[in-house]
Amino acid sequence: MKRKLMAVLCASAMVMGLMGGATIASAEEDVITVGIINNDPNESGYRTANVADFEKYFGEDNEYGFETSFFYSLENEEQIQAAEGFIQDEVDYLLISAADTTGWDDVLESAQEMGITVILFDRMLDADEELYAAAVVSDMSEEGVTAVSWMESQELDEYNIIHIQGLMGSDAQVGRTTALDEAVEANDNWNYVVQQTAEWSAETAQEIVQSVIDSGESFNVIYAENDDMAKGAVAALDAAGITHGVDGDVIIMGFDCNQWALEELLAGNWNYDGQCNPFQAETIVEIIEQLEAGEELEEKIIYSVEVGFDATTITQEDVDNYGI
Repeated sequence: MKRKLMAVLCASAMVMGLMGGATIASAEEDVITVGIINNDPNESGYRTANVADFEKYFGEDNEYGFETSFFYSLENEEQIQAAEGFIQDEVDYLLISAADTTGWDDVLESAQEMGITVILFDRMLDADEELYAAAVVSDMSEEGVTAVSWMESQELDEYNIIHIQGLMGSDAQVGRTTALDEAVEANDNWNYVVQQTAEWSAETAQEIVQSVIDSGESFNVIYAENDDMAKGAVAALDAAGITHGVDGDVIIMGFDCNQWALEELLAGNWNYDGQCNPFQAETIVEIIEQLEAGEELEEKIIYSVEVGFDATTITQEDVDNYGI
């Protein structure tokens, strides 16, 4: 592996770091070069927390010997171009949260040829597992299954659903959509009033719901694939005087567990929020530490433990502990 400064980290040089993890440090510190590809920090509250987590562990003045370059975009092609640039720079590690699950094969193959270690985070890729060393991700499919199972438990006579999707092709969108598509296909009393992407935007989600309201079509569930879009949907309901949440006319579902969203659940204004854990950087530091020490990883894919919250059972302690 090529380095700006070449050295071998010795186990005796490792000391305890943040939150009980070990730092990658020595008296004469290595410079470990890292390129991080992530989505736009303004995409959502989840993404803001995710970006802040990586900047905490990999940013300037980090204690692990990382020299890091960050790139942010919601466009897959822009991300791919940035990744190609990092490969040309011969970074040691390339960390990727891709906007789209496809189109990355050439990048991963090029990184492998250059001896660059690829670690996925936040989202999986539709690619051969041999092309990346590890993945620290949310199980987006399981998030969708958990949410749809909760919907089924509500035992509505009929489910007339406004489905507001995230950025099409992203791992989060695919996982959260697939479970709902399967339920609608399997149940005669489950119907899509509209299924449309808002690309994570609250404003676009509000426009989608307003359009349905204006059409006069009946609906009783809004399944929004992130909290911001759920917030936009609720704004349209409020403007039209349509009740929602516990004891309301419309069930409101979101994902990510922003603190303000969980507070909406606690107040009974929303019904469900699916957790998506944005804190992956520390685990990746530990993976890099193992790889630098020449150790074999026990797991290739590490899924964050996540749950769903119901407005009728959520507590203030849940809001404090799980809100991001």
